[in-house]
Amino acid sequence: MCWEAIVARLTAPALRRGLDILELLVDQDEGLRVPEITQHLGLPRATTHELVNTLADRGYVTISKETGRVAIGLSALRLGAGYERGLDLATVGRECAGEVARACGETVQVVVRDGGFAVFIVRIDSKYSVRLVSQVGSRLPASCTAGGKALLSALSARELDELFPNDKSLKQMTSNSISTRKRLLSEVETARERGWTEEFCESNDHAACVAAPVYDRLGNCVAAMSISVPTPRWGDTEKEHYVELVLGGAKAMARRLGASVPS
Repeated sequence: MCWEAIVARLTAPALRRGLDILELLVDQDEGLRVPEITQHLGLPRATTHELVNTLADRGYVTISKETGRVAIGLSALRLGAGYERGLDLATVGRECAGEVARACGETVQVVVRDGGFAVFIVRIDSKYSVRLVSQVGSRLPASCTAGGKALLSALSARELDELFPNDKSLKQMTSNSISTRKRLLSEVETARERGWTEEFCESNDHAACVAAPVYDRLGNCVAAMSISVPTPRWGDTEKEHYVELVLGGAKAMARRLGASVPS
């Protein structure tokens, strides 16, 4: 048997395709029909039907009888719950973010890094009717968010080079998003010096945000806490207050994770 055939067998193509379907559906609130899944993933329709039916049989997706839309099922939720039970970050982050949210009334989030992306693991909603909408589990380019930039500030020059080897590797979400390595490295260096990061309309045209990194007992940056605010409620005075709160929240979270943090 040739090496390519061995690799193909070892990588379990059916499993990979099934996981591709689940990962695609995670960001689809209303689900997708089989033809749409086929188009997104470039799979044969018969293969997609077979995989979807298998996932539905095991409870990982549901199929609406009325619309034919495929959505994430309870078995997938159980996997996420199992992961969260073993992840102190989510529990501790929710407690600390809740304290910060009560102090400022705005949306407070905790993110972790997945390669060049920031993944939201905690969100505490704003008390205001006009608020920013984000979802736990969603992924945004780290360079576009204050939380993501806080996480990037803990990386070495080599790690940053691997993630962002050139300007084209930087994903943009708005016209204000970082588009050059020079600007990224400059903001990362500023974040290291002052201990917090900010963004203004870089992931959302109507949002501003400040964030601070969270360290564990071993000194590793394991998360970042952020406060996100609609731009009509944003100003220099407000930002100064939010920076103070998010720094305090990140330190409180670090202490609960066992880090030795000065008061």
